[in-house]
Amino acid sequence: METKRVVPTGLYGSGQRYNSSASKVTKIATSSSSSTSPRSSTAGNSTSNSTSPRTAATAPQSTVASTNATRAEPDGSNDIEVGELDASLFDSSEGYHDHQWSTSFQGMAVAPFEQRIIDVLLAPVAELEVEIKPDGLLYLPEIKYRRILNRAFGPGGWGLVPRGAHSVSGRNLSREYALICLGRFISQARGEQEFFDQSGLATATEGCKSNALVRCCKDLGIASELWDPAFISQFKAKHCIEEWMTHSVKGNKKRLWRLKSRAFDYPWVKK
Repeated sequence: METKRVVPTGLYGSGQRYNSSASKVTKIATSSSSSTSPRSSTAGNSTSNSTSPRTAATAPQSTVASTNATRAEPDGSNDIEVGELDASLFDSSEGYHDHQWSTSFQGMAVAPFEQRIIDVLLAPVAELEVEIKPDGLLYLPEIKYRRILNRAFGPGGWGLVPRGAHSVSGRNLSREYALICLGRFISQARGEQEFFDQSGLATATEGCKSNALVRCCKDLGIASELWDPAFISQFKAKHCIEEWMTHSVKGNKKRLWRLKSRAFDYPWVKK
């Protein structure tokens, strides 16, 4: 018996199916058809067992669209019926054609990249490009990761694919993304970003995507030194300083980190 692939609810819009054999999303047929599954026939007319084939084959669109759970067709086909989209931020028409990158792991770990690409990805991080947050966390600006990927694979040779809908928890927005390079699955990570009101959602979604990119790039070895305790200690001793600063409005004091080549911005002042 053929194994069915169950797609999580929310990956596609209501009234759609994922066809694993055709690798595409198709609209659910709502007109009369001789190949309608027993489940659809039952959904179309649950009060009669003697309904004619033509009548039973016509399932109301509202019945299909109101389903909130993913289920597999029981007639042995490869079609999977998908329920309502439960996140308004998610665009169900976004991509999902060749190889269904919303769920696929194609090309994962099949072979190393060519040496030129490896040299670009594993090049030592440029210390002058490393930043430090006031709490002491070292990081590389997100745009630096994009530039490294462009040098390695070329613009258009890599991309981030959503692996599900946005998730909102309090003031935290998150979404799962997969990094695809030269048609191969590389890594998957959930990006997150805080927001404070509805007007900031557009910026938060972009920040969420950038955060996921940085996390995915760890599997390519980009700027891996930033997670190495020995490098972190040496970098802080060489390029950073921690000192007491006073908040000019609230008056509270806090020990904060900065690069030796930078000064603290308002409202933090040294007294």
